[in-house]
Amino acid sequence: MKIEGEAKLLTIYVGEQDHYHHRPLYQAIVETLKEKGIAGATVFRGIEGYGKRSRIHTASILRLSEDLPVVIQVVDREERIRSALPIIDEMVKEGLVTLQDVEVIVYRAE
Repeated sequence: MKIEGEAKLLTIYVGEQDHYHHRPLYQAIVETLKEKGIAGATVFRGIEGYGKRSRIHTASILRLSEDLPVVIQVVDREERIRSALPIIDEMVKEGLVTLQDVEVIVYRAE
């Protein structure tokens, strides 16, 4: 698959303890995106954050959290990203989903 030029960056913010059908939500999202043929996805585990409820979740030893923030980022062509949005909407019960324009400079695989 080749992607160059204009694309979309889909960013999904959820909690580490969020689940979808008895699996971690971030894992279910990545597997679903792969099944839909999306170019790729990366999951980042945050060390601290807060959301709508303003409760801070942190990896600090003094305030160890069991629900750290998780961010999933996906870059692909707009039509492919938009085709995945309905299932993402169904899967994410709590969290934040953003979509922004990006320019792909290099996307290579050997």
